[in-house]
Amino acid sequence: MMKKIFFQIIFLSAIVSAQSNVSDISSMPGAFSRMGFGARGMGMGNAMSAVTDGNLVSYYNPALASFQQGNSFQTSYSILSLDRSLNFLNFTRKFELGKKQDAEGNIQPRSVAGISIGLINAGVSKIDARDSEGRKTGDISTSENQFFIAVANRFSEKLSIGIAFKFYYYKLYENLTTSGLGFDLGALYSLSEKMTVSFMLSDINSKYEWDTGKIYGTSGSITKNKFPLLKKVGFSYKFDEPKIIAAIEFESSNGGTNIIRAGGEYNIFENLFLRAGLDKFNLSNSDFPARPTFGFSYFHLLNSLKIGLDYAFVIEPYSSGSQHIVGINVNF
Repeated sequence: MMKKIFFQIIFLSAIVSAQSNVSDISSMPGAFSRMGFGARGMGMGNAMSAVTDGNLVSYYNPALASFQQGNSFQTSYSILSLDRSLNFLNFTRKFELGKKQDAEGNIQPRSVAGISIGLINAGVSKIDARDSEGRKTGDISTSENQFFIAVANRFSEKLSIGIAFKFYYYKLYENLTTSGLGFDLGALYSLSEKMTVSFMLSDINSKYEWDTGKIYGTSGSITKNKFPLLKKVGFSYKFDEPKIIAAIEFESSNGGTNIIRAGGEYNIFENLFLRAGLDKFNLSNSDFPARPTFGFSYFHLLNSLKIGLDYAFVIEPYSSGSQHIVGINVNF
């Protein structure tokens, strides 16, 4: 009898130890908004909060908008498995306000500001709708969206601070929808022409509130789901030769994660950029799968327009296929 109990204990211990550890963030809302933004960022492992060169998106840090050169329009489409969709749209512009003369007599802008407006759309289609007897009655789909607008101001040549307002809208099923409003705060500080550090708080006050009374009547309930609060610190370094931007970021959340991201971009020649990175390396949970990423961009000048084609490849765990993100950006 004791021998039988002993082997049962050993067997149960083996089962428990074989289960992967799960971080709380896996069950928290807004997962679509934490996948990244566009082919450039995702190709660099989403370690973009301190990168001030190239096409910029306030998704990674609202303070970035004041560093955009010219007007930047970006759009991306993702090819995902399991009938999922993930799409991006963004416009960023820098404004130079007023004029002043420096000690050497050069005319400079009195203040530099920036604005970034964007949209993330995600969803799942071709979900079977079935009746109480299991017969298919049609297809249904979900749609989850984030619209954001960010403003930033450079208070000096070294310091930029920005704020982003984010509106969420989620359609889960017919009359079951919810929305929420949150915001991000970000700052950038240039240690030198080559080194930049960033600080950011993301999804402050973001939450969903569900009311199922429209479907279940008096049996319905009101449920509130808070997004995880993300705290980020980033660093980037720009090399002259070879022309490489290297970046690293640390993100902590109240969802039980402490994540390292890293990425690099190599300007191999004038209009071609190669990228690689590593996203979601969780120091708090070794079972949390990291995501290697790769990508490239190629630009072509067409009169006053600079048109670029972006691509990113992201290895996705627990899926039948990897992520392919294809984007177009226009500078003018």
